[in-house]
Amino acid sequence: MPELEQRLQDVYDEVTSRNRGDDVFHQAVLEVLESLGPVLERHPEYVDAGVVRRLVEPERQVVFRVPWVDDDGRVRVNRGFRVEFSSTLGPYKGGLRFHPSVDVATVKFLGFEQVLKNALTGLSIGGGKGGSDFDPKGRSDAEVMRFCQSFMTELYRHVGEHTDVPAGDQGVSTREIGYLFGQYKRITNRFEAGVLTGKGPAWGGSRIRTEATGYGLAFFVRDVLEAHDSSLDGKRVVVSGSGNVAIHAIEKVHQLGGTVVACSDSSGFVVDEDGIDLELLKQVKLERRGRIAEYAEQRDRAAMGSGSIWEVPCDVALPCATQNELDDKGAASLVENGCTVVAEGANMPTTPEAVDVLREAGVTFVPGKAANAGGVATSALEMQQNASRESWTADDVERRLETVMRDIHTACVTTAEEYGAPGDYALGANIAGFTRVADAMLAQGVV
Repeated sequence: MPELEQRLQDVYDEVTSRNRGDDVFHQAVLEVLESLGPVLERHPEYVDAGVVRRLVEPERQVVFRVPWVDDDGRVRVNRGFRVEFSSTLGPYKGGLRFHPSVDVATVKFLGFEQVLKNALTGLSIGGGKGGSDFDPKGRSDAEVMRFCQSFMTELYRHVGEHTDVPAGDQGVSTREIGYLFGQYKRITNRFEAGVLTGKGPAWGGSRIRTEATGYGLAFFVRDVLEAHDSSLDGKRVVVSGSGNVAIHAIEKVHQLGGTVVACSDSSGFVVDEDGIDLELLKQVKLERRGRIAEYAEQRDRAAMGSGSIWEVPCDVALPCATQNELDDKGAASLVENGCTVVAEGANMPTTPEAVDVLREAGVTFVPGKAANAGGVATSALEMQQNASRESWTADDVERRLETVMRDIHTACVTTAEEYGAPGDYALGANIAGFTRVADAMLAQGVV
């Protein structure tokens, strides 16, 4: 085995040894390491400075108890997490996820992805992630408030506008951010608007933040198609999920000329050949927090599908639900039905085996660290507004978001070409993000 390849293998072996059982974290690290050979050959100074070995080890990991009292007076105890992965480019930046599946491995994988994703935006933000195994579904507003207050009673010690700036993620919307911010303000006696992003526009939040991840995904897909002398006009699109990212991806895809014919939730998927009725979907999922079957019941030509959503014929597929949802079987179905582009709206929703199937078939695959960076980019824009005590219009923010996504697309394309892999968005994203972090690490010394 060549020396450089052996060094990368040694780093991966060290990651798996130190993080036993953290399979999703191992997967995220391996996917990046497999891309880095060409850049390390060209820049041996990265190897000499141990940049890769430092990059895969979080700067800090915090795990804490979150006790709270439910509406029946019973004491509940959850576990809270914050992994501050890298502050090389700026304060730690990344969302909080409230979901029963959250554990250390999940938060580490998300935090690692966040480092390179944030670097791709070109904005001054590091990478981190956090959350809890608390499930807000089915809980009253009062229960969610008490949980958030207890969570922030510990987390406040570790965050700040120049230190670590959390945001929302799965299970954490403006409601949860409001309760967290209120408790932070109460404990610290400071209205430090920049400590959290995803706030309501009336109290320091940015317009378009809720829509940003989905909008950014659609902008990126448009740019991918334009790079292949095509467009979204008339394209059939399938979007998995029906949460915040999926809904706003559907909205912007429709505005850009595409037609989303299927979406899903954990109970199944719906097919609507006329195109998803966005207003009805928002009523069902955002206002009533109902199941996707309710959409099918209220929409004449829509029907619940059988099998997998990836069996629905489409030109473009946007997995926007959760990690590892698109496997090799699903990828094979997409290929068979003529799909040409798969872009990740969720974090690592495509298994390595599925990525191999797509690549072998010549399907353009775009990883989440590039395609779904619009959310964190707009969070950084919210931080800018907070720092200057400004509030930009929705049009201003959307224009800036569109520019950031186009710049990320350009960086992925030009980097892939520079390193001899034209059209490989994963390699382009990994190397472009890595070099920005690595150069800053060299400048700052071994810290």
